[in-house]
Amino acid sequence: MPPNPKFLLSIDPHRPPAGLAGAVVAVGNFDGVHRGHRAVIARAMALARRLGRPCAVLTFEPHPADFFGRGGGIFRLTGRDAKAHRMAELGLDGMFVLTFDKDLASLDAETFLRDVLLRRLGAGAVVVGYDFHFGAGRTGTPAFLREAGPKLGIEVEIVEKVVADEQGSLEAVSSTATREALERGDVRGAAALLGHPWSLTGMVIHGAKLGRQLGFPTANLAVDASCRLQHAIYAVEIDLDGRRLKGVASFGRRPTVDDGPPLLEVYLFDFSDDIYGRAIEVFFVDFLRPEEKFESLDALIAQIRQDEAQARRILNA
Repeated sequence: MPPNPKFLLSIDPHRPPAGLAGAVVAVGNFDGVHRGHRAVIARAMALARRLGRPCAVLTFEPHPADFFGRGGGIFRLTGRDAKAHRMAELGLDGMFVLTFDKDLASLDAETFLRDVLLRRLGAGAVVVGYDFHFGAGRTGTPAFLREAGPKLGIEVEIVEKVVADEQGSLEAVSSTATREALERGDVRGAAALLGHPWSLTGMVIHGAKLGRQLGFPTANLAVDASCRLQHAIYAVEIDLDGRRLKGVASFGRRPTVDDGPPLLEVYLFDFSDDIYGRAIEVFFVDFLRPEEKFESLDALIAQIRQDEAQARRILNA
């Protein structure tokens, strides 16, 4: 059951769909839907309630950083569908997705505001974060929005920086900081920024069945090539059709076995159902150890037993 059956996913609309006309629109990439993003969304929802309007977010595919080719491809924290699911969970009415291409990238800030936000999306108000920029040359600043919005008859609100912790840190919560935490295996740090454990969703695929032969059958998921999570062993929780399970996950190339392409392998505690072809969501709770190469399968099995015991203590499983 979707978190909000009435949630609308509108892709490249030419006019606002029924149910989202006149919406308060929060604009951004929202990759990860972290605490900073949720502050923007919460402000938009509060404004929508005050104005008696629906509330939606506007985001872009592909990620603009990928379109401009910065950094050799960005580590995506949430794909489009996972992002939509998060937005529905938060209680939004919908999500607009615009294809980020040459035509969209070439629009100046005023044209984007007038032709996209007002004409195509029918926005009744706009909410953005303090560092959001849009339009060719990033000329659409929060200050520009504050000045231009009222002239075009729409209310504009800007949400200030959300810091990373409550102990006086001035580090802004950001998708970049979250990616950097995951790249070093700091899934607890990433969860602190996100406000929830980071997760991956995928279909369970057939593997080499080696885990089963070793006494630890795994559910295997192919992971998007953009994922730069540190290759390591993690304590995880798994959502399977609303059922919460616990286990150990290995993400990496399996150097003891085949040193193949990156694969996510999840050993579910006290579970033996056949779930091939089913979708699961894997939540990364804690880092156990880096991936390493063992001299023998017996040494690998002994380590897996230690990993299981450690993960059970962490997860109270």
